[in-house]
Amino acid sequence: MTVVRETQADAHAASRRAGRLDVGQCELFLVHEARLLDEGRFDEWLALFTPQASYWVPSEPNQADPLETVSLIYDDRRLLETRVRRLASPRIYSQEPRSRTSRIIANVSIEDDRDAGSTLVRSKFVLIEFRRNEQRLFGGTNFHRLTTVAADIRIASKRVDLVNCDAPLDGLVVPF
Repeated sequence: MTVVRETQADAHAASRRAGRLDVGQCELFLVHEARLLDEGRFDEWLALFTPQASYWVPSEPNQADPLETVSLIYDDRRLLETRVRRLASPRIYSQEPRSRTSRIIANVSIEDDRDAGSTLVRSKFVLIEFRRNEQRLFGGTNFHRLTTVAADIRIASKRVDLVNCDAPLDGLVVPF
């Protein structure tokens, strides 16, 4: 009797052959996204999104649809571009002085990869924002719908479920 054990490397190779993203690739991508945001490289962050992308931060726990009630943020690609232009402006009062941030991404898992064209990835995050001698802490769950475009991973949609989404939140300017 022969026992065949699939190694992690074998699983990654099989995943790539099938045109699907594996959890390791997804985690590296999410960490890269967090680094771009922490370093204020917003144009590079925007380039990670597809032309039809959406970026959504619900205002209620378990909110099913961004159109059924008001959201904290609900941007299509065009609004994301406007958000990035505002962040890059030296005249953005809400970021004078600029926030310093640190993000931690953890517990990355693939939720759905049945569609060979995209992968739904779930991760936990903690964001620390420091500005004007005040520190704010945000935490929650990210859901990224990732796709591959010309061998590069891109964000088709990003949903950020904040733990305290229904609490009073003062001036959300820095992307999650």
